[in-house]
Amino acid sequence: MTSPTAYSPWQVRLHWLAAILIVLQVVLHEPIAEAWKALGEGGTAAFHPAIAGHVAGGILVFLFALWRIGLRARRGAPPAPAGTPAPVRFAAGLVHAGLYGLMLLMPLSGAAAWFGGVGAAAGVHGVLVPALIGLVALHVVASLWHQFWLRDGLIVRMLRPAR
Repeated sequence: MTSPTAYSPWQVRLHWLAAILIVLQVVLHEPIAEAWKALGEGGTAAFHPAIAGHVAGGILVFLFALWRIGLRARRGAPPAPAGTPAPVRFAAGLVHAGLYGLMLLMPLSGAAAWFGGVGAAAGVHGVLVPALIGLVALHVVASLWHQFWLRDGLIVRMLRPAR
């Protein structure tokens, strides 16, 4: 398979939709965290729209990740900009693999905790949060480094899809 020169419109849309959902999941997690704590203390969890939103958001992140993986497997991804050193390409691959892995593991562990009452899954979910935030931050910093330091046009590929 030859590498495309740009991401497809759906690859770009799914990237940004997942990014928005992940930010919302992190920012608006407090009601579900409070409900989980109440349940752990033998209480009940009152309905809160943010809880339903967190659950729905997690499901969507999971589905979008599967869709993105399928698109990437079928269509491929643009190669790294010319002159990118091998260690940087390797690191980028690790970060992307980590992001995809976390976009699958976070919803699965959250669902096992919330719907299955599996305390260990809640623990895993909690441990994965800082890992996800760290990888997202690294991804954003690397994108900005490419855009403003290297000036290699890498970020444009996620702003202007192939037509």
